[in-house]
Amino acid sequence: MSRKKEHHNYKARPDLTGEHKFGDAGQLIFLFLFIVVWCGDNLFLHKTTMFNDMIPLYIRAPFGIVLLIFSGYLAMKSINIVFGERRKTPSVIRKGVYGIMRHPMYVSEILLYLGLIIISISIAAIFVLILAIIFLYLISRYEEKLLLQRFGNDYQNYMNETSMWIPGWRRKK
Repeated sequence: MSRKKEHHNYKARPDLTGEHKFGDAGQLIFLFLFIVVWCGDNLFLHKTTMFNDMIPLYIRAPFGIVLLIFSGYLAMKSINIVFGERRKTPSVIRKGVYGIMRHPMYVSEILLYLGLIIISISIAAIFVLILAIIFLYLISRYEEKLLLQRFGNDYQNYMNETSMWIPGWRRKK
């Protein structure tokens, strides 16, 4: 079955619910745009990199590297949980990192961008990051509607118990 059809009806993996048809493409576009802007500004243009002179690299680099490592860890853990095993009975995934946040894959993407920005600050790249966060938020909300349709109160309870992105930070009712 083609990947396009798999996105829309998930017959190849009935234990998975689905995602927005532009989700993967949008993430790749933002990744490409971020890398082009971040590299272009830091390596060639130097138009919005003035803060690099104010905060020494030996201070920025350790924090950025820790975020990059954590981003990779979070991405691997969340991908393994969702795609690493087929569940016989489709259900809300609450194990591992999904026990503390609903969208750890998207958080790992944001942390990747933040880690690179901390290592080498580019105001232009920060604007791309803000747009990517808005995109990921909209995609998250779309996917949550699908999950609510499929799992009803079970997913609603999960939403009430677990933060969207930041562990321990839930919207008050």
